[in-house]
Amino acid sequence: MIPLREIAWDCRHFLGDRPCVWHKREGARCTCDHYDRVDERLLIVKLDAMGDVLRSTALLPPLAGVHPKAAITWITRRESVPLLQRNPYVTEILELGPEATIHVQTRTFDRVINLDASKISSALATAARSPRKDGFVLDQRGIVQPTNDAARRWLEVGLFDDLKRQGRATYQDRMADMLDLSGCSHEYVLQLGDDEQTAGGRHLESIGVDLERPVIGLNTGAGGRWLLKQWREDGYVELVGRLSQTMPDLQFVLLGGPSEEERHERLKAKSPVRLLDAGCDNPVRHFASIIEHCNLVVTGDTLAMHIALARKKRTVVVFGPTSAREIELYGLGEKVFPDMGCLSCYKTSCDFVPNCMDLITTDMMERAVTRQLEVALASRVTETVA
Repeated sequence: MIPLREIAWDCRHFLGDRPCVWHKREGARCTCDHYDRVDERLLIVKLDAMGDVLRSTALLPPLAGVHPKAAITWITRRESVPLLQRNPYVTEILELGPEATIHVQTRTFDRVINLDASKISSALATAARSPRKDGFVLDQRGIVQPTNDAARRWLEVGLFDDLKRQGRATYQDRMADMLDLSGCSHEYVLQLGDDEQTAGGRHLESIGVDLERPVIGLNTGAGGRWLLKQWREDGYVELVGRLSQTMPDLQFVLLGGPSEEERHERLKAKSPVRLLDAGCDNPVRHFASIIEHCNLVVTGDTLAMHIALARKKRTVVVFGPTSAREIELYGLGEKVFPDMGCLSCYKTSCDFVPNCMDLITTDMMERAVTRQLEVALASRVTETVA
């Protein structure tokens, strides 16, 4: 009879139903030189929205510092799963649905973290077996409840507009407070493979981009829901006209999703210089690989902003209905917003004429873009020399 082989049940690389990556690559057997023992298991529930999921990855490095031998499972919606792929801190990604629910009902975790004050995510956190839960849970009445004072303060900010406008802390700092990580350094985690970065460069070259010349990515829209987040089309047309006169070597690439397709066509028709369209149907990781080759990204408070920051790109961000203070730029750019008392209203439309986006002038944008482009190009020269 063939003896039973040793199985490293507690190894981070153990998959349970198929060979681990090291057995496939090297024929390694348990326990090999790649054995990485797991002492704790953490569950993170973060579902909404894609940009929020990405910026929540900034909590992973400090969490790993507190739980160095932990395996982290993350539950999110299908559209956000690619944002967590290749993340060195995430052991397992579960897509929200029946399978994730079964996992929650049958497993025990050392710590459960739920950053969403929604009933669905709070119900998942409540159902999970764990001695410690941070963030939000659901009580027997079906009402979301905070688990600590920091979570209570974040809940209040979401409920009361006046508190939202008074807020000074960034989202990441508020979440860190909720998880007892105050004062810890943090940054986005979005890793792209060499193959993905190469694909992004080839895509840009296929639409006429010269990767040896400076590239400005223009993410001019804001999806279908937050139309008030997007700056004026005539503003973008005037901006690229001015910039091309002072810096004729610049190239402008239009970035966006399906909601921006018609907007892009109008901008290309009106622009005094050529706008290169990267397309509006790119999968999110490929979209990130396109942004990877931009020297500067001009955007609203959108997923493109979060991706640009995650990839450490110089960024100029326009703000109006959402909170500029909650966004952490990590020293990578500038925020542009008008002087109005009603900012951070979180309205999807506005009756004011002019509204907040109308009051962001081309002069304001040109100055911000010029400053950030100078920094970006100086860094590019330094990297080339090195």
